[in-house]
Amino acid sequence: MSSIRRSALVPFSAQQMFSLVADIESYPKFLLWCGGTRILVQNDDEVVAAINIAYHGIHKTFTTRNRLQQGKLMEVRLVEGPFKHLHGFWQFQALDRSSSKISLDLEFDFSNRILELTLGPVFSNIANSLIDGFSKRATALYGERQSQ
Repeated sequence: MSSIRRSALVPFSAQQMFSLVADIESYPKFLLWCGGTRILVQNDDEVVAAINIAYHGIHKTFTTRNRLQQGKLMEVRLVEGPFKHLHGFWQFQALDRSSSKISLDLEFDFSNRILELTLGPVFSNIANSLIDGFSKRATALYGERQSQ
């Protein structure tokens, strides 16, 4: 099983960063690997969404159930896709009114060896770039800010 653990201090509020991560429909606008999304279920506490990976000629779709704690946490669990296991957490910790720490902890295992060999490096690159992608999106939407 592979795991990714990344975090960053950002000059944006925890709520702003949470809102970006929870806005799955907007992923294709700024995550270059995202070929599309489809929201299957959405309410205040949960989003079930299908995400299409379209990266260097590889096209795979996976569906996750995302449990939300407004402004604080997003738990990601596999519903279906090329994984045997996919589970993780986005965490958003306020440092003050205008800065926060965002963290991504993700564990995944592919359903077979061929997928692991072909999709594994791609998915690892994608997962490793997520924090940076959301940080850049925050700057684009909310403007450049100085770190405290």
